[in-house]
Amino acid sequence: MARDYLTWALEAFSGYIAADELYDGPFCVLSIVDTHSFRRLAYQVLDHEATQADVLAFFQRFQTALQTRNQPVRAITTDGASCYPPAIAADFGPIPHQICQFHILRHLTDAVLHAVAKVRKQLTATLPKLPRGRTPKRLRKLAQRHHRLQQKLSDLFTHRYLFVQHHVSPSERATLQRITRGLPQLRTLRKIMDEVYRLFDRRCRTETALAKLAGLRQRVRRFKAVGKTLQTLFTANVEKALTFLDDKLLAATSNAVERSNRRHRKMQKTVYRVRTQAHITARIALDMFRDAQASGRTGTLGQLHRARAGPAPTAAL
Repeated sequence: MARDYLTWALEAFSGYIAADELYDGPFCVLSIVDTHSFRRLAYQVLDHEATQADVLAFFQRFQTALQTRNQPVRAITTDGASCYPPAIAADFGPIPHQICQFHILRHLTDAVLHAVAKVRKQLTATLPKLPRGRTPKRLRKLAQRHHRLQQKLSDLFTHRYLFVQHHVSPSERATLQRITRGLPQLRTLRKIMDEVYRLFDRRCRTETALAKLAGLRQRVRRFKAVGKTLQTLFTANVEKALTFLDDKLLAATSNAVERSNRRHRKMQKTVYRVRTQAHITARIALDMFRDAQASGRTGTLGQLHRARAGPAPTAAL
């Protein structure tokens, strides 16, 4: 059955794959999915955290299955885990390795939101203390300053998503200008996020994007407070996340394998709640079998609906 499924899954093999690990309690599920057909090609359930040796052996078994069918791997997309690069180089050779764009942007956006929260905390510490009850006239200016700072804190919290949102409308940009008045470091973070999003523009080549990245890193270094926040920009994973710009068929994200992981988690929550290594293995095998039978099942259901509906009525002359 496994051979028949792999034969079916590799019928339209594109050569572009995505690999990821899914943790389900004490178990780890390694998966390989075709990024074009979204078919799961291989998986393995481990009873421990995945190590570099586990990933190496997993990739080696998959590469052996491909070699018997003379089908090469052209490129691979993974997250930023350190266990993948050595295994990819050992089993697949010098193929393009794309780091998931979503994971890089997630780390950057989390860092920016953390910086905004830190500014809110600093502003909270500067709030003037007022006596309880009605404010006397002599403290009216102090109360007005307290109200303005409280409103700024509220605005920074309510509109914090604007600091990391990809596309910002003119009205939203005006809101940003208003709530960051007197906070130039937050305006700088927003401008840097705009430059980060431009790095992943498909209209650029990898070489052009790397040159932009080098300039952006120099700019970030000049701002010491901002530079500490955006340390992810100086990692090698950011450069690998730009690999897809030179290949239109290479997926920028690992959405194909993440999609199968989300399906597994949904099944675990709604249908299957027994988590043992044998049951998880059988559950994934059943899902793969259902995928292989999907086209035939759809045709059968369509034929049954047409048979029940009967012949189409003819128009009276």
